[in-house]
Amino acid sequence: MNEAYLLLGSNIDPEKNILLALEYLQQSCKLLEVSHTWQTKPVGSEAPDFLNTAVHLKTEEDAASLKAICINHIEGMLGRVRVADKNAPRTIDLDIIIFNGEVKDPSLFKYAHILLPFAELLPDLVDPQSKRTLLELSKENKKTTMAKKFKCLIPQ
Repeated sequence: MNEAYLLLGSNIDPEKNILLALEYLQQSCKLLEVSHTWQTKPVGSEAPDFLNTAVHLKTEEDAASLKAICINHIEGMLGRVRVADKNAPRTIDLDIIIFNGEVKDPSLFKYAHILLPFAELLPDLVDPQSKRTLLELSKENKKTTMAKKFKCLIPQ
């Protein structure tokens, strides 16, 4: 079994779409942990705020298959349309952030929309650049952003 940490984000019907994405993930993977949901400003655009949730899961798929078979399928079912503007509003966005202990997206340590939910699941993970933990980085980030924490959107 492989372990993955995903980020789920949405700014079009986000409560509905994140919950549906979690339900679909549960059908093909074993969900181990789900962070609270965080409301953050979008990066690089004037779009509506995003809701973001981090998920820790186990899967039989390797990273490429998880993306191709599971993630792309869920995004398609929820109406994700990819456009030239990578910061455009979206119904759902699922990204592999960590796979089998390897950080696949180093922006984990930089942006509130990733950092805050992941600090709940991996508070002691150390940023190789700053040598600070996610918990330390999240405390600093909370002082400078308008992020809001909401309940966990765990499917029943």
